[in-house]
Amino acid sequence: MNRRLVGVAAGLALLALGAIVAAAANPALLITGYETTTVEAVDGETGESLATVEARVADGLIKRYVGLSATEELAEGEGMLFVHGESDDHAYVMREMAFALDIVFVAPNGTVTEIHEAEPESAPYTRYRGTGRYVLEVPRGWSERHGVEPGDRIRIDRE
Repeated sequence: MNRRLVGVAAGLALLALGAIVAAAANPALLITGYETTTVEAVDGETGESLATVEARVADGLIKRYVGLSATEELAEGEGMLFVHGESDDHAYVMREMAFALDIVFVAPNGTVTEIHEAEPESAPYTRYRGTGRYVLEVPRGWSERHGVEPGDRIRIDRE
């Protein structure tokens, strides 16, 4: 009976090791789904609505790490909202990205602090830096098409 228990324990250990290796190779496997929220960009001076996006919320370490790298494409009205515990300097990269993005850094009060246009590239670890509690990733050119610029505001439905 002890040999049988040892065999079962060894089998379970191998399965666990396999799962750990698979998750390390593809962290997206650990994500069971994203909440979504409506994000609205408004003019910082007039309060006029500039654009609305339905965004997946990346509010945990693994979701922020994976980001949109497991996504094939992003439609015009879609995005991802990264939520950090507090406002800080952050750097985002285009790891395993299939398409270009605007990376919009947002202060805790909703003010846009920085916008980068980021292309997938052969050196995917170019760091796009900014300060904020939130980072909104949307299809490249979204900010320009809708007139979103630093000083404008981002309203988030969930908070």
